[in-house]
Amino acid sequence: MSIAPRLKWYLDHCGVDYEILPHLHTASSLETARVARVPPSHLAKAVLLEDESGYLMAIIPASKRVDIPRLSEQLHRDLSLANEQDLGAVFGDCEPGALPVTGSPYRIPTVYDDCLQGLEDVYFEAGDHEDVVHMTGDDFEVLVADSLHGRFTRVS
Repeated sequence: MSIAPRLKWYLDHCGVDYEILPHLHTASSLETARVARVPPSHLAKAVLLEDESGYLMAIIPASKRVDIPRLSEQLHRDLSLANEQDLGAVFGDCEPGALPVTGSPYRIPTVYDDCLQGLEDVYFEAGDHEDVVHMTGDDFEVLVADSLHGRFTRVS
């Protein structure tokens, strides 16, 4: 599959430089980091949350987990993990479980953890389980410039 069409369109639209790095098929973000030889703290992953107001995409490093109560408190929302059955409808051009780290092309508000700021390089799923997108931290910050951010993770 290589890269999800909506993600490719969005990256090109934003004018950021990126490369696609193939790797062996993986089933988790930590396994992706290991197989792709990427520090887990530099592999960004998306976690889809929801409440009565709709979806929210939380972007965190593969080495951490979303502290949902903390994020809910910060945003004054009652968030929980989104139903996995809904993911296919929302991310129809992605393989299940391989969400890209920007909600904008999917019209989903996004929030990212501050520990992703200032990284030299950032990697994330390209929409499948066999490719990652690599870009500079500066280009990643262009992608998330309109997103909320804060500290809402905990160690896995």
